[in-house]
Amino acid sequence: MADILDQIIATKREELARMKQKKPSLRQALIDSPTGIIAEFKRRSPSKGWIKEEGRAAEIPLAYQQNGAAALSILTDKQYFGGHDRFIVEARQSGVTIPILYKNFVIDEMQVYEAALCGASAVLLIAACLPKERCAALMRLAHDLGLEVLLEMHSEEELEYADLEPDLCGINNRHLGSFVTDVETSFRLAERLPKEAIKVSESGISNPQVINQLRSVGFNGFLIGETFMKEPQPGLALKEFIRQI
Repeated sequence: MADILDQIIATKREELARMKQKKPSLRQALIDSPTGIIAEFKRRSPSKGWIKEEGRAAEIPLAYQQNGAAALSILTDKQYFGGHDRFIVEARQSGVTIPILYKNFVIDEMQVYEAALCGASAVLLIAACLPKERCAALMRLAHDLGLEVLLEMHSEEELEYADLEPDLCGINNRHLGSFVTDVETSFRLAERLPKEAIKVSESGISNPQVINQLRSVGFNGFLIGETFMKEPQPGLALKEFIRQI
């Protein structure tokens, strides 16, 4: 009979191998996609309350994939967004194979490990939440664990974080202090980002034609959540949105 300790260690090695294995690339998915839409599973908002309290991570993310999403974003913050790390696990178990962004307010190494463990492809780092040196350290850890980094900025002052050369540069159209949303933020800041950067416009995109306008100023990806989640069938709402682009 095999030593039980040997079995446990062997299992742990398998778990670590899965955590470190190459994930589907968010960066490449946006480069290759004709739409670049990152569809978000977002059940709640601090400013609007519950959007879809009954929304299931085993259903909606897969429906997004089946209806043309280039990638997914899944909120994992519990208190303010009604999220959970297990939602990424459930999405993967349901059959999701496209890249998943671990979306949370990441301020500690433990959260980066959690992102890797639950099956995310990339982790969101927010300039407004992190000193630049701290952001750089978390980015290095993410890369060591096989994760890409979407680095989010939302003001001229934060654009210096792009010097860290993240895998993707995000511009959040929603001010995280007031939660006021203005898509003009993306248009205003686009030309200030490095020309070679893979650029993602986040929040406040509800008109399909805005996608084409944002593409014209250099954006590759478009993170959209509430526009789909407020509809009875978010996956079909995404399909119709793509049809109109």
